[in-house]
Amino acid sequence: MKNANFRLTKIILIITGSILLAVALVILFISPISYYLIKKYSEKYTGRQVKMDWIYVNPFTGYIHISKLKIYESKQGTYYMDGDSIFLSAKGLTANFTLRKLLAKNIEIKELILNEPDGIVIQNNKYFNFNDLILLFTPQKKDTIQKRGGFQFNLLHLTVINGVFHYREESVPIEYLIRQVKLESTGIKYNCDTIGVKFSFLSEFGEGSSTGNFTINIKTLDYHLATVIKKFDLNFIEQYLKTMMNYGVFRANLDADILARGNFNSQEDIFLKGQIALNDFHFGKSTKDDYASFDKLVIKLDALSPKKHQYLFDSVALFRPTLKYEIYDYLDNIQRMVGKKGYNISNTKANDTRYNLVLKIADYVTVLSKNFFKSDYKINKLVIYKANLKFNDYSLAEEFSLAADPLYIRSDSIDKNHHRVNVLFKTEIKPYGDVAINLSLNPKDSGDFDMTYHLNNLPLPLFNPYIVTYTSFPLDRGTISMNGKWKVRNSVITSDNHMLILDPRITKRVKSKDVKWIPANLIMFFVRERGNIIDYEVPITGNLKSPRFHIKDVILDILGNIFVKPATAPYRAEVKNVENEIEQSLSLRWDPRQISLFPDQQKFVDRMAVFLKNNPEAKISVYPLHYANKEEEAILFFEARKRFYLSLKDANHQKLTNEDSMEVEKMSVRNTRFIAYLNNQTADSMLFTVQSKCNRLIGDELLIKKNLQLMRARNEVFLSSFKKKEISNRVIVSKEESGIPYNGFSFYKIVYKGELPTGLINAYEQMNDLNNTAPRKWFKKAREKTEAEMKK
Repeated sequence: MKNANFRLTKIILIITGSILLAVALVILFISPISYYLIKKYSEKYTGRQVKMDWIYVNPFTGYIHISKLKIYESKQGTYYMDGDSIFLSAKGLTANFTLRKLLAKNIEIKELILNEPDGIVIQNNKYFNFNDLILLFTPQKKDTIQKRGGFQFNLLHLTVINGVFHYREESVPIEYLIRQVKLESTGIKYNCDTIGVKFSFLSEFGEGSSTGNFTINIKTLDYHLATVIKKFDLNFIEQYLKTMMNYGVFRANLDADILARGNFNSQEDIFLKGQIALNDFHFGKSTKDDYASFDKLVIKLDALSPKKHQYLFDSVALFRPTLKYEIYDYLDNIQRMVGKKGYNISNTKANDTRYNLVLKIADYVTVLSKNFFKSDYKINKLVIYKANLKFNDYSLAEEFSLAADPLYIRSDSIDKNHHRVNVLFKTEIKPYGDVAINLSLNPKDSGDFDMTYHLNNLPLPLFNPYIVTYTSFPLDRGTISMNGKWKVRNSVITSDNHMLILDPRITKRVKSKDVKWIPANLIMFFVRERGNIIDYEVPITGNLKSPRFHIKDVILDILGNIFVKPATAPYRAEVKNVENEIEQSLSLRWDPRQISLFPDQQKFVDRMAVFLKNNPEAKISVYPLHYANKEEEAILFFEARKRFYLSLKDANHQKLTNEDSMEVEKMSVRNTRFIAYLNNQTADSMLFTVQSKCNRLIGDELLIKKNLQLMRARNEVFLSSFKKKEISNRVIVSKEESGIPYNGFSFYKIVYKGELPTGLINAYEQMNDLNNTAPRKWFKKAREKTEAEMKK
C-alpha cells in the first residue's frame, strides 16, 4: 500500500513537474520565438518591417508587452513610401487578451496601452501612408466574417499615453504635430457601432491645449463632440495660406468651449452650441506690417443648426481690429499678395489634387451661412470696439493717408422677428474729422431702412495728393462737412444730402510732370459762393440699383455765381485781404523743402521786425510745426532723383548747379528710366512703392541729416530780419514739433506777447465785422468750430 501511494505521489510530482517545466519552457522560449517570427515575417504579411528591443509573451494569462516598438513605412502598394522611415514608434505596447474566448472564435483584447507613441501621417494628394493598412484589414465583402463563421474582434479599452503625432502633406507641403496626446477609448466591439474617445493634447508650440470627448457611430456616421480648447496655436494655417500667397505671415490662437453633434455625410446636419474666441490674430506682409489684425473675436452661440434653419447668437464682439488697404503704382497690397484679381486663390481652388484646409473651411462656412437670411436668426449683441481702418494711396504725386480710428459699431438685438434693428456707426477720422451714422433697418428686407449721417470738420488740404495730381493746384484752406437723411422703402430712395465747404482756398500751382493741369481757379470761381463757401443740397431718389442725383441746386448756384460774382468782387477782395493780414501775421507757411522766403513772406517778417523794434516791450513766441511725412517724402524724392541725374553725368559733374536742380525738380518720380534705376539699385521685390525704394537708396541716416538741415535753415532765414535789427533775443523759437497740420503744410505759429501790431488789430476788427454780417454770419458757428479744431 505504501509503495502504491509512493508511486502515485511520484507520478503526480513528475506530471506536475513536467507541466511546470513545460510552462516554464513555453514562457521562456515563446517570447524569443515571437520576436523571431515577427522580425522575419512582419514585412511579408503586413508589407511593413517591425522592430523592437524585446517582447514578453505570457500565453497563459494573455499578457503581451513589446519594448521600443518600431513600425516602418510600407514599401508596397499603389503609393510608395520610404521603407527606411518610421511610421509609428512607441516606448512600449502592452495588451491583455481574454484567452478563454478564443475557443468561441472571439479575439478580445481587454486592454491595449500604447506608451509614448510617436507616429506620422503622410498625405500626397489623395494617398495616405496608411492606405495599405486599410486594405490589409478590410474584408472584400462586408459580411464575409459573419457568413463564414469567422473570428469576432473586440477591443474593450484603448489607452494612449503622452503621444506625439505628426502630419505631413507633401504636395503643399504642410508639416504639423500635436504632442502629449492622451486617449482613452471604450474600444471597438463587433456587435456595437459606437466608438467613444476621451482625448487631450497640446499644440505644437506653447501651452495651447485641447481636451474633450468624441463619439461616433461608424455605421451611420453620426457624431457627438464636446471639447474645451485653450490658447491653441493656429500658426500651422500659414502653411496652407502660402499656397495662395506670394508672401505673408499669419498667427493666431484659439479658445473654445463647444458642444457639437451632426453627421459626417451631411454638411448641413450639424448643431453647435458654446463659445469660440479667436485671439491675437495677425495677417500681413511681415511680422511688423499687418494688413489685418485684431485682439479678440468672441462668438457666443445659443444654437446653430443650418438643417433646422436656426442661427441664434448670444453675442458677436470684435476687439481692436485693424485693416489696412494700400494702392501702389501696380496693383494693391491684397493683389500683390494673392495675385491680380485673386489669381493665386482661384488657381489653388482649380487644383483639386491639393487639399487646402483654409479653402475647405471657407467653403464650409459658406455652406453653413448660405440660408442665414432665410432662417430664424438672432444676434442679441453685436459690437466692434476700437477698430482702426487705414487707407494709403502711393499711386499719386505724393502719398495720401487716411484712417478711421477709433471706429465703433454697435447694434441692439438683431432678430428676424423684430420690426427694426438699430445700428450705430461712429468714428474719428485721423488726422482730423469725425463721422456718425445711425441705421434703422428691417431685418427681413435689406431694401427697407432709415439712415442719418454726419461728417464734420474734414480739412480739404488733406486731399491735396488727389487735388494736386489731377489739377496741379493744392489747397491750404477749406473744411468740408456733410449730413443727410435717407428713407428707403422697397428699395425706393427718398433722401436729402447737404454738403458745406468753408473757406476753400487754392494756392500756387505745382509744376511737375507727375501732375495734370485743370484751371482750378476758374472752377472755383463758378462753384464758390460770395461768403467764400460751397453750399449744396443734393437730393437722391430712384432706387438702390439705379439712384438719381438731383443737381438742380448745384446748377442754379453756378449760374448765379456767373452773374453775382463780378458785382461782389470788391467784397471778396476785402475778405481775402483781411484773411491774409491775419493769417500771415499769425503764421508762416512752408512749402515742402522750402528754405528761402517768398517775397510776400519776407515782407511780413520784415514788418514784424519793425514792430518789435518800435515796441520794446513786445515779444513773439514761435512754435514750429513740422509736417514730417511730407517733408521727408519730398527730401527722398529729390535726393533719389539727384543721384539718378548725376549718374547720367560724367565723373567730373557730381555737384548740382541751379539749372541742374531745376531739372531734378521737374523730373517725374515715375520716369521710366528713374524707376529702372531705383529697381536696379534696391533689387528688392518686396518694395512696392517709389517712397520705399527711395528710402532704401538714400538711407535713414542721410534722410535725418537733410531733415535737420532743413529745419535749421528755416530757423536761420526766419530770424535773419530780427538779427539785422538786433532784436532776435525777443523772438523765442520753440523746439520743432512733428505732426499733421490742418492746412496741409509745415508752418510757424506766431504768438505775440504784449502789444499786438496795429495792422493785426485792425484786421481782427474788420474780420469780426465781416463775420457778423451776411453772408458770412450764417456760417459763423461752423467757422468757430473749424478754428477750434485748427488750434488743437
